[in-house]
Amino acid sequence: MIPNGSRKRQRVPHHHNSAMRIFSTAAIFETFPDKSISESSENLRCTSLLSTISSAKAITTIPNTITSSFNDPSTADVVLRLFVDHSLVPYSTPLDSSDQSDIQIYLHSRVIGRAKYFAALLSDRWQHQTNADTNSNNAAADSRNNLVYLNLGVIDDQNSITVHLTVLQLLYTNDFATVIDSASTALEILPVALELLFEDCVKSCVQFLEAVPWSDEEEKRVLRLIPLLREEESKELLARVSPGKDDSCEEMLHGLIIAAIHNHPNMAFVKAFVAKLLRDFPLRESARRVLERAFEVSLKIVKESLEEYSSPDFRGDHNETEAIQRLNLHTAMTNGRHLLWLVERMIELRVADTAVKEWSEQATFTADLQRAFRDDAWRNIVPGLPAVVLRCTCKLANAVAAGTILAAKQVRMKLVKDWLPVLIVCKDNVSTMLPSHKTLYLELEETFLRIISTLPMSDAQVLLQQCLSFSTRNVEDCPHLVTAFNTWFRRATQPPQLENLD
Repeated sequence: MIPNGSRKRQRVPHHHNSAMRIFSTAAIFETFPDKSISESSENLRCTSLLSTISSAKAITTIPNTITSSFNDPSTADVVLRLFVDHSLVPYSTPLDSSDQSDIQIYLHSRVIGRAKYFAALLSDRWQHQTNADTNSNNAAADSRNNLVYLNLGVIDDQNSITVHLTVLQLLYTNDFATVIDSASTALEILPVALELLFEDCVKSCVQFLEAVPWSDEEEKRVLRLIPLLREEESKELLARVSPGKDDSCEEMLHGLIIAAIHNHPNMAFVKAFVAKLLRDFPLRESARRVLERAFEVSLKIVKESLEEYSSPDFRGDHNETEAIQRLNLHTAMTNGRHLLWLVERMIELRVADTAVKEWSEQATFTADLQRAFRDDAWRNIVPGLPAVVLRCTCKLANAVAAGTILAAKQVRMKLVKDWLPVLIVCKDNVSTMLPSHKTLYLELEETFLRIISTLPMSDAQVLLQQCLSFSTRNVEDCPHLVTAFNTWFRRATQPPQLENLD
């Protein structure tokens, strides 16, 4: 008996082409061909194969240089019949006539004992039983040549015989690298090595698979084989295909967004690539949470920078204060651009409802913006800051007006109420308006007026009065403003419809 510390381990049956490769006890009965199956079955019920493997006598360790030759009948002491067993699967597809489906191989017990499957069959426990049967039936071994005859049935598959022969040949070498030279080869050999409990070969296959890339199909095969490996063997394979934690996708997306908007030198290209990843990402709620998280961070930075700029601390040196002010404006401008990109992504994915609500609750922020834009200092430092902030507002307001985002009445009202003054200040305090800015302001005017038309008459009355600055020297140049007031007056002059509400 082997001591407990050296117990052989059990290998579970392995998958092949999504079907379990289960080798029936008939394959073991065939080791002793003249013995009746019923009698062998009775003995196996008393002594299981697992018990046999656990108590098998240790085979002499294979030397680094193996002198015995594979399939050498002159020195072999084991004859293995390798054949296709159609009973191993519920269906059978005939092999081509050119394929060998039943062959005889000459092997050496001291060599094939490297595989625990053969070590068990050749152990003292089985051999004592064999000798007893030989004395009574003269069946299990050729007494003249001292040959042991074994039978190994394999699944009916085009490459099954070939792969088994390859693994049997690997028993005669320690140089697995010459054979296991691709992921597909390792995946062909590994199931057979598991079947024969050929530990050295299993280890080599697993180590190779750990180190090389896989195709999509190869990855599927790896996933089918992982449950058949021990925990320590499958650890690295699992680490490649299994996330370490539930929110790994969100952490990955967040890291990509942060890299795209903050750290990468080729920012435009990277932003475009990350935008595509977000569009293609199947878990919309995860994308929402990631974008909202980044949005809140960028908005906080812009707000804090404008707050510090609008309420500076003049107690220090004048030059130092001016440098800090310039830094605050540049920080607001940089993060404002990030904010605009995030808003565009959220609208594109239809996950901007929270952003709209947040944007409508910025009374303090919009007050800081008005103070900043009434000052002339920003013009020579960040002349594009008003346009960046108003583009964010315009994107969100357009999504609300178009129905892409279904915002509540209070959100719609506050969005216009808080941001309309910022638009007015930007228009009134820009001496030379760029054509792009003029288009932006006009678009935002039209969008605000459309949102106002969705509000109750009393709210619309208050907000429309603040829109008089939209008017131009030529009344015909502001049709959007004319239409908005005409709509309000038409509704106001209609007779009450309260009776229709009953």
